[in-house]
Amino acid sequence: MTQQSDPAHAAAATLEMLARIADALERLAPPAVPTPDFEAADAFVWHNEPPRFEPVPRVNRVEMDLLQGIDRVRDQLVENTSRFARGLPANNALLWGARGMGKSSLVKAAHASINRDLAAQAPARLKLVEIHREDIEALPALMGLVRASAHRFIVFCDDLSFDSDDTSYKSLKAVLEGGIEGRPDNVIFYATSNRRHLLPRDMMENERSTAINPGEAVEEKVSLSDRFGLWLGFHKCSQDEYLAMVEGYVAHHGLGVPEEQWRPQALEWATTRGARSGRTAFQFVQDLAGRLGRPLKAA
Repeated sequence: MTQQSDPAHAAAATLEMLARIADALERLAPPAVPTPDFEAADAFVWHNEPPRFEPVPRVNRVEMDLLQGIDRVRDQLVENTSRFARGLPANNALLWGARGMGKSSLVKAAHASINRDLAAQAPARLKLVEIHREDIEALPALMGLVRASAHRFIVFCDDLSFDSDDTSYKSLKAVLEGGIEGRPDNVIFYATSNRRHLLPRDMMENERSTAINPGEAVEEKVSLSDRFGLWLGFHKCSQDEYLAMVEGYVAHHGLGVPEEQWRPQALEWATTRGARSGRTAFQFVQDLAGRLGRPLKAA
């Protein structure tokens, strides 16, 4: 019997070929997501390539009492977050409106405030997970990894919006409400946006003008924002509110500058930028502290 017709040799060759195929498939397969260690920090950033939760030891945040001119929305978001942290029903929240008025700062401040309140209670703490806009289609994978955790999670997307040719908003709709699995009980989704409906106005108007049934076409577009049970609007601040923001920052950082000195400078700063907002106020105080040769307190 020749070597080519030897059944044992043929079987060995087949096994060797199958092993090479298995190795090739393993190299092509996406890497397994490491088991996340949610005890490593209270805040994480989700990275999609490779999929992982990156701990954030120190969150860049502003103290709650420095967020001026947003008392009503502040109280609403803190109350919603507090209910969620205590295991009670709560809504996804969309913080929309004027730039620089503290939308993302409020989310981070609310997270820190609630965790301080929870410090004397159960060891499970409220976790903040930031997901970038370009990774939003990875939400199902992210939620699958946190679903079994004993912790509760705020999944947060800053500056969320969609362009006219972007269809990823449809997958977001299913994840937030309406999918088979639904949103996990231990997850709530917070997003900030300059747009109330997350989609450009010209896109919605074009749908209205070209669709056979304009009403249905527009409903499809705005139904994403309907997944957020809590809409919190942020509007441009008045001059008095802007000056109160500057005053709060000056006092908080102990700059010791009298109001009659910083007030005209702060007004000029806002005028040259064409905007009054919390961001503008903080940028002025950074400039003021730099000119005085004084460091700012760490958050």
